[in-house]
Parts: sequence; C-alpha cells; structure tokens
Amino acid sequence: MINGISIDLYLWLSSILFVIGVIGVMLRRNTIILFMCIELMLNAVSLLMVAFSALHQDTAGQVFVFFNMAVAACEVAVGLAILTMIFRRSKSIDADLLSNLKN
Repeated sequence: MINGISIDLYLWLSSILFVIGVIGVMLRRNTIILFMCIELMLNAVSLLMVAFSALHQDTAGQVFVFFNMAVAACEVAVGLAILTMIFRRSKSIDADLLSNLKN
C-alpha cells in the first residue's frame, strides 16, 4: 500500500498508459503523434518506477525517474527541431513520406 492505494492500481494504470502509447505508435503516421505516444510510454514506465520506489521506501527509483525526465525533455527539444527542419524541406510531417530522406 502506498498512501492507501494498492500497488495493483498503479500496475493497471501504468499498463493502460503503455498500451495506449503502443497503439498510438502502431496506428498513427503523424510524427508529432508518434513522439507523444513514445513519451506516454516513457511516462508509464516512470510512474511504475516511482510506485515501486515508494513501495520499497527507496528513493533511488525516484531519482532515476528525475534524470529520465530531464533526458526526455532534451529528446523532445531535439525531436521537434528535427521535425521543424523536415517540415521546411518536405512540407509534411507524415512518417511514410520520411523515407525520401534516405537519398
């Protein structure tokens, strides 16, 4: 029990968030939506790490999540910069059209 909430509820919430992210990655072709779904999956794992860290009364998991969030913020900044440059070149951010960048 974490503050009166069972660890099972954290497991279910994290699993649901992760599955929503996976479905979004598989179904959507918009690159911004893909990045958002990847971030949702990352946040689901972070939620689970914080829950287990609180359950075991160890702050190591929470510290790791803090650094993980900092890396994710940098990832978003770099990803949006790359998307901006791709949009300027091809006037689209559709993931299927990005295969033209291989040439």
